[in-house]
Amino acid sequence: QVQLVESGGGLVQPGGSLRLSCAASGIIASTYRLGWYRQAPGKQRELVATATSGGSTNYADSVKGRFTVSRDNAKNTVYLQMNSLKPEDTAAYYCSADKVQYGQKIVFWGQGTQVTVSS
Repeated sequence: QVQLVESGGGLVQPGGSLRLSCAASGIIASTYRLGWYRQAPGKQRELVATATSGGSTNYADSVKGRFTVSRDNAKNTVYLQMNSLKPEDTAAYYCSADKVQYGQKIVFWGQGTQVTVSS
């Protein structure tokens, strides 16, 4: 059974920092691209950042320079360091693991962790 379990969300003031973690089980995380998406109320889920097993990263323009995605393949874990948080970063953050196998895309999602940026 595949599980992605996020942790580290919470309430933080504007300008503050949070670090999200996502531990994967039931898969060999090193064979997947790992990443973070977020969904604010009334909005579609959007990409935040992804990291391939080879070390390539990709970020949404809105978080470039403020967020950093990293992964520890030995621990089957992906992290999202979020600095200089803004109220518009408020959302449920979801961890994902995806890859293409035999021409089909395989995607797993975590249950989400809430991040609220407010004074």
